Amino acid sequence: MNRKRILALGGTLLAVPLLAVLLYVGMLLLTGNFHTVIAGTLYRSAQPSPQRIDQYARDYGIRTIINLRGANPGAPWYDGEIAESARRGIAHVDFRMSSRTELTQDEAAALVDIFKTAAKPVLIHCADGSDRTGLAAALYVAAVAKLGEEAAEDQIALRYGHFSIPFGPTWPIDATFEALEPWLGYPSS
Repeated sequence: MNRKRILALGGTLLAVPLLAVLLYVGMLLLTGNFHTVIAGTLYRSAQPSPQRIDQYARDYGIRTIINLRGANPGAPWYDGEIAESARRGIAHVDFRMSSRTELTQDEAAALVDIFKTAAKPVLIHCADGSDRTGLAAALYVAAVAKLGEEAAEDQIALRYGHFSIPFGPTWPIDATFEALEPWLGYPSS
């Protein structure tokens, strides 16, 4: 095989996985990155439109929405979410997190307390449903549902659009869970 053909083949081999990842991320965006964490109890998604909130309420009986982006009055996405939640009688809770800053144990405990008292089923969301939502789902699975470390860590994964790249922009999500493991009952991780 000549050098030109080898380079073309190498480029093709690199393009295929990249294309697959891009197609998958596109699919997550089209579906609202909606997933069941624990059927009948906890669901996760990207920023839901009012139409999706209505659909999730009808299909899954959502009774509480936890917005991990924090209050943003005046932003169309936020005002639409508040209005549709009120129209459907869904409790709405704002809890500001950042995918670029580690959550403290006190902040994690406050979120866990919200989970424990929220009317179920709960929908948690951030903008894309991948990073903050993944950490929140992991905390629920570990601290509330007590399903174990592996099940919790499974919520912070590429299949939801989370790219776990050491010291990348969303690395604080991974670092937070690792730092909280002893508090969550996983002291030897």
